[in-house]
Amino acid sequence: MSRPTTRSKNKRHRQGDNVNITSEIMRKIHATGEITNDDINQLYVIQKPVCQGCRVNTKDNPNCFCGLIPPPNGSRKSGLWQKLSDIVQALGPDPCKDLRASADSPAGLTNLGATCYANSILQYLYMNTSFREGVFSVEPEVLKQHPVLDQLARLFAQLHASKMAFIDSAPFIKTLELDNGVQQDSLEFLTLLLSLLERCLSHSKVSKARTVVQDLFRGSVSHVTMCSKCGRDSEASSKMEDFYELELNVKGLKSLDESLDDYLNVEELHGENQYFCELCKVRVDAIRSIKLRILPEVLNFQLKRCVFLPKTTTKKKITSAFCFPGVLDMRQRLSEPSQLDWVYDLSAVLIHKGTAVNSGHYIAHIKDENTGQWWEFDDEHVSNLGLHPFGEGSSNSTSKVVHSEPAAGTEEKHGLTNGDHMDAVQLQSFKSSIGSHVETFSSNDAYMLMYNLRRTKKEINELNASYLEACKRYKLKKDSELNHITGRRQEVRSVLSEAPVRSFEEPFYWASIDWLRQWADNITPPILDNTLIQCSHGKVPVSKVGSMKRLSAEAWTKLFSKYGGGPTLTNDDYCMACLIDGAQSVVFADSYRDRRTLMRDLASDVLTGKCLDGTYYVSKTWLQQWVRRKNLDAPSEADAGPTVSIRCTHGQLMPEQAPGAKRVLVSEKLWLFFYEDAIAVKPDDPLGCKTFPLGSEQCPQCCVELSEVACLEDSLRAVKLKQRQTHEKLAMGKSIPLSLHCTYYLVPSSWLTKWRNYVIASGKNISSSVEPETLDFVIESLKCEKHLRLLERPPDLISKRGILFQKGSTTDGLTIITENDWNNFCEEWGGNKDKCISAIIEPGNVAENNLGGSCEETTSEEHLNPQDEVNNETETRQPIIRTCPEICEDCIGERESCKLMQKLNYSNGDIYVSLVRGKEAPRSILEASETASEPDRRASKRSRKTSYGNSVNLKVSGSTSVYQLKMMIWESLGVVKENQILHKGSRILDQESATLADLNIFPGDKLWVQDSEIHEHRDIADELADQKMTAQHAEEGFRGTLLTANISSQVV
Repeated sequence: MSRPTTRSKNKRHRQGDNVNITSEIMRKIHATGEITNDDINQLYVIQKPVCQGCRVNTKDNPNCFCGLIPPPNGSRKSGLWQKLSDIVQALGPDPCKDLRASADSPAGLTNLGATCYANSILQYLYMNTSFREGVFSVEPEVLKQHPVLDQLARLFAQLHASKMAFIDSAPFIKTLELDNGVQQDSLEFLTLLLSLLERCLSHSKVSKARTVVQDLFRGSVSHVTMCSKCGRDSEASSKMEDFYELELNVKGLKSLDESLDDYLNVEELHGENQYFCELCKVRVDAIRSIKLRILPEVLNFQLKRCVFLPKTTTKKKITSAFCFPGVLDMRQRLSEPSQLDWVYDLSAVLIHKGTAVNSGHYIAHIKDENTGQWWEFDDEHVSNLGLHPFGEGSSNSTSKVVHSEPAAGTEEKHGLTNGDHMDAVQLQSFKSSIGSHVETFSSNDAYMLMYNLRRTKKEINELNASYLEACKRYKLKKDSELNHITGRRQEVRSVLSEAPVRSFEEPFYWASIDWLRQWADNITPPILDNTLIQCSHGKVPVSKVGSMKRLSAEAWTKLFSKYGGGPTLTNDDYCMACLIDGAQSVVFADSYRDRRTLMRDLASDVLTGKCLDGTYYVSKTWLQQWVRRKNLDAPSEADAGPTVSIRCTHGQLMPEQAPGAKRVLVSEKLWLFFYEDAIAVKPDDPLGCKTFPLGSEQCPQCCVELSEVACLEDSLRAVKLKQRQTHEKLAMGKSIPLSLHCTYYLVPSSWLTKWRNYVIASGKNISSSVEPETLDFVIESLKCEKHLRLLERPPDLISKRGILFQKGSTTDGLTIITENDWNNFCEEWGGNKDKCISAIIEPGNVAENNLGGSCEETTSEEHLNPQDEVNNETETRQPIIRTCPEICEDCIGERESCKLMQKLNYSNGDIYVSLVRGKEAPRSILEASETASEPDRRASKRSRKTSYGNSVNLKVSGSTSVYQLKMMIWESLGVVKENQILHKGSRILDQESATLADLNIFPGDKLWVQDSEIHEHRDIADELADQKMTAQHAEEGFRGTLLTANISSQVV
């Protein structure tokens, strides 16, 4: 069984045959004036079969409706056939996704940028039932007077009763005037917020609310100092100080018990720290300690994980594991025995993630007082942790919960086991009235611990109703949109299935393909528009066959009845007038094409010199381009102006010697063809096709101007030739041999280069070359105005085979010339022979007999072998050049100083730094580091691997410090700043406060760095965060917010 032929199924058919058939029909119509039905069917391509499988909609088949809609499983980027998921996404966010998982699940708070510290504290305060009830009990009039308290109550109300998964904290943060882009300390925020709320709540008449802050969080301590001699306490010891949290050391301590012992530890005062006893009237030894007098219901501990390092003057976070119990017995910690059971349960753990002091992220693990469930509050995300603060069975890199075991005795030590970046804490038990089992938890990031003392609405409804209404509206909108799209898709498929016309006898209607595409693609299509396929006679022209489709009567009736518009164009609405005009155009195009082909042959004969009977001038360039152009059916814009380029500005024939005025003679027949085309293209421009018959005179004015220019160029050419011959060696750039005790002259090398370019210019460049300045002006510019001395140092000399030459005439500022050259230059370029800069060469420590030659000698080293130059160069001191006038060292030094200052004040320049792996740098690195490269050379900014390490180029300025450069190297090459040994050549750059300009480091310099690997690797983000906080004056904290305002938050 043979395979079906499908390879040509989706290919487009060539239109060459159709074009030939159309042309034949048009010629027949033009000749006979008759139009048959068969002609109509073929011209309007009605006989083509209905297309079934092409990939795109073909223009040459009005019965093809393929490609108007995608395949059954396909889609498009926009419109009706867009993916349903994209359409739903365009409807906006679904508010139902923000619904709480359950009624028992707490809500989160939005992070506005860097407000995680505030969110953690707010969640902690809200989850405290007593504090929440106190805030809810505040009178409405008190809330109106205190915006901060009012916004806090609103926030707590939303957290309590809102059905949303997270609440927007922006109103509260904005009311406090906090900068939501700056990370702050959570303890400082809690302290200041409680102080502010305490002032606001004092205006309430509800006792439960008025003192809720003091009742829950305030305790008292005394700083007791006891004299060892008389045994009495100081008078200040009886004073009690309030506290809202206890700050405990964690450095070198492993558990909360050890930190409390350290906090209440007795300090001995002796030696220079002796205490002056007011009773004994003498300095005596004493002991000092802190006494806990009154404990609050909510006991907050801050773990002092941030320590100051004096050596580096920086702050560092302590990330060691710290243990704390789930139940805390504080009875033995009080200064006086109490009958109450001061037993606390762990209620919250505030965690600071990250290793940097001034950055990182705050989250809170908080216990629900009603259910006993622990929850993790991470801004908008709230997760259930079960019955343990770090999750049941959790064991991550920073936190650990270990179930308790029966106590083996009255005391049991902590057993620490090294694990995966953590210390696993075994059981800690103690026997007390609270039981014989206690769970102990360990964390590397715990920052605050909160313990609770053991104990034996209309707006929210409206908010919830509004939220549920929004969900309902969204669902209705979504259902309506999807139903409309489904209906439209069914409509399009239904109409397209009925659109093909099944037979020639069946009536049909024409429809614009552009409108059909909009109707098939758009969700909401426009009204039916057939005006684009109408001719000026209101009919259907044959030229629009590729822009329209044949529709069956059923399909047209559905579309027209629903979308209106029009006009209605049936199978009888073909345009006879356009057909006749089109037939005439085809015949004219055939005739024009044949004539143009004939004329092209004539034009080719003209260009090859075969035509000798020419009678009219045309531009040769224009004719060459005309011959190369494609054969067209009608004249084009390029056929205009056959004589434009040979017509001068005076309207006459331009001399042939003028640039671009080359011309040729064409026959009268060919000229008349050109003229007709030019007039047809531009009938309003009679000068565009100016006629120049054979014998036309050239413009006399242009001829005179060309003659003058030619004479001037001939004269200039002769002058330049004479100067080249007079100064043969200077013109050719050859070295001039020099002799001792002879007088020479100095001219600027830049002027000499300009003169050389001027005299060697030839051809088209002879008139456009730039003349050098007058010599007198140039020589005067070499002298300083203040002392009238020379502003340039004379060039260096070199001895080659016993003859002196200027070492680098092309790079020196001045060039040595002979007296003969100087005198000729003065005559040619307006120089004053007396106002010269003369130079006499005197010997240094070089024997005169080694430097032979005299002023009259003409021996020259024109073509020395480079190897001979090296071998014959003298190693002794160079001869001395005495100039008149003398060199002005003062002015030269001042100018060089200015140049150096400009060089040092660079910005955005590139330097290259290579990381060397090993004890010593390769010789190539040392040599490259000693010499500077081109500062303007482009270089890649990314790190590149080499055989000895990595290399990178950095953007710096003269004011960049070595410290800043090391930070760039740290970021690019990953070497910690303290480990970098930075070199320039063999010199070590170790002054971090010095700038690159101070160390003479310029753009293009190459440095190299070694990694000492002494200090451990750390993240550069920590260093950058500390820099940022220092730059922003971190000690200001909450300055400028309502938390630090001296006045109340009362509205004025």
